[in-house]
Amino acid sequence: MHSPIQKGQCSVSDYHPCAQTVSEVQDLDGLRHVADDYKVWLLDQFGVLHDGRKAYPGTVDAVRQLAERGAQLLIISNSSKRASVTISKLGPLGFDPAWFVGAITSGELTHKYLKERTDPFFASLGHKCVHFTWSARQAVSTHGLGLTVVQHPEDADFILAHGSEAIGVAGPRAGGENDLDPPATPAPLSVMEDVMKRAVQKAIPMIVANPDEVTVDGRDLAIMPGTLGKMYERMGGHVQWMGKPDPVIYQAAGDMLGADLRSVVAVGDSLHHDIGGAAAAGVDSIFVAGGIHAADLGVDAFGGKPEPSRLVALIREKDARTPKFCLPLFNW
Repeated sequence: MHSPIQKGQCSVSDYHPCAQTVSEVQDLDGLRHVADDYKVWLLDQFGVLHDGRKAYPGTVDAVRQLAERGAQLLIISNSSKRASVTISKLGPLGFDPAWFVGAITSGELTHKYLKERTDPFFASLGHKCVHFTWSARQAVSTHGLGLTVVQHPEDADFILAHGSEAIGVAGPRAGGENDLDPPATPAPLSVMEDVMKRAVQKAIPMIVANPDEVTVDGRDLAIMPGTLGKMYERMGGHVQWMGKPDPVIYQAAGDMLGADLRSVVAVGDSLHHDIGGAAAAGVDSIFVAGGIHAADLGVDAFGGKPEPSRLVALIREKDARTPKFCLPLFNW
């Protein structure tokens, strides 16, 4: 259905291509050393460009430098929000949206697949869902998808997990066109866990529109829908993952930028999602140490460089793929 991103002999259908050993990770102190080696940059946002509240030191200048050199910059994010929302939030953080060719988000892909229903899994779904969404982060609208939000999993065809803070209020208008903040009831993780236990009994699937388990929120970590997805899988439920490291998001990047991407690098702060996804797509990767793994790596000072032995240990502990480069902070 999609054209894969290709580099060498690797494609998004492979989960173990072009493996490197941990000892081959190259330390960088800035992007200037590799800026001319890649023409296409797949950029994660949270933990790389910004923390959700402000841009990291030096990142605005680094993005500008790459854009001025003619690089194609594409945000590729596990955010459950639509791509247009992602781009619109870059300006207030100091980034010129014109520097980017666009954005691909898990939320955008989820909306597309639910609306078009050409994929066999989505074509088989009903139209009634329990909606896990946001409250403090602004609830996600389901407008235009023909869905009816229900309160009880016994009445649902599937669970739609956009967020991990609230449960959508039942009714066909719960994600209406004029609902900038669709109605939702804040719910702790324990309430969502109870809903999932009941959903497993009915054997309905869960669609996870943000596979991240945690993300940076300032200097803290916040629980993401990926945590709910992992819980549901442990309960025995089926989860449809709609973002990194699954090939679906890289296939979308291939569709947007061209099927044959010969000079590509992916940048991210998650070993599992960003580095693992890049390896599956057969592209080089740059691991930013100051994101979600900062504490694991013993990086106390912002932008500090991790000890190589800590990175080696973390990669082995996580059974993760190895990035080509390690960068303390996304700067020039």
